[in-house]
Amino acid sequence: MQVRLSQHTLHLKHPFTISRESHQTQDTLIVHLSQDGKTGYGETTSNPYYGHTIKKLSEEIKSVSSEIEKYLFSKPEEFHKWLKGKNLSSFALCALDLAAHDLYGKMQNTPLYELWGTSIENYPLTNYTIGIDSIENMVAKMKEKPWPIYKIKLGTSEDLDIVRELRKHSDAIFRIDANGAWTAAQTIAIAPELKKLGVEFIEQPLRADDWSGMEEVAHHSVLPVIADESCLVEEDVEQCALHFNGINIKLTKCGGLTPALRMIEKGRALGLKIMVGCMTESTVGISAIGQLLPQLDYVDMDGPMLLSNDIATGIQINEDATITFPMLGGSGISLVS
Repeated sequence: MQVRLSQHTLHLKHPFTISRESHQTQDTLIVHLSQDGKTGYGETTSNPYYGHTIKKLSEEIKSVSSEIEKYLFSKPEEFHKWLKGKNLSSFALCALDLAAHDLYGKMQNTPLYELWGTSIENYPLTNYTIGIDSIENMVAKMKEKPWPIYKIKLGTSEDLDIVRELRKHSDAIFRIDANGAWTAAQTIAIAPELKKLGVEFIEQPLRADDWSGMEEVAHHSVLPVIADESCLVEEDVEQCALHFNGINIKLTKCGGLTPALRMIEKGRALGLKIMVGCMTESTVGISAIGQLLPQLDYVDMDGPMLLSNDIATGIQINEDATITFPMLGGSGISLVS
């Protein structure tokens, strides 16, 4: 198996701001895995919050590239198990695992969702994210992109005013993501008004490690709460089931599709709602997420919709929020030259 890396800078249409950070570009690393005339692609992004740079991620993967080239590849799950012994970060592991799945599906000439025995007849629609900005600019962003579901980033002194004003301009479903900016008391107090304003759920209202606060929220919030920063890897699912109504799985955080599939199964068994989210990836990462759609309750895969320059084709999100699935096997990814 041949391995190659390419680095790219993705430019966003608008500055993207959440409660703890803001950026207008996203650096991303693409892994190319080739065998038997087929190439699979995987993606991982830089992330200052989790301490990952493209340089560090590239060095991680290059440190095992000679071993990968000698590896006798057959199935992505076995490849992931082998990689787990190489002391890679979850972000680096994700890119390799996504590329292996795309390669395997292309070698089988079959989409991953079909290999997993699922049907694309029914799937959830992605939300479109409105980052923190002035209220006027947040309204303008929403008007620029009419959509059936919006995720609204909050964590300001004007949170209720923002949602009230946005509601005047749309009858879409609203989802709220505070990225850990609230306290338990704030969350419980604001939830009834958010519910009146048509909010479906609140994502990660408290700090990732505030388990006692989340227990209080779980008992008193009138809206469901979904874990994001509190649910990074497989081992977190069980604890989240005691404090949240659902989990948002990020492929980069958990290490790829292989562990994500296990997290979905475990979450379902524990009665959790299942969401998969993105980290402003290109169509490379989003096409991998798209293969999971039939297994999800909610999805946040709007990464390419936020970009002014994409680097690949694959899953296509249409203007009516439906998905066009690619004809290629695997995740169906082709890089744009």
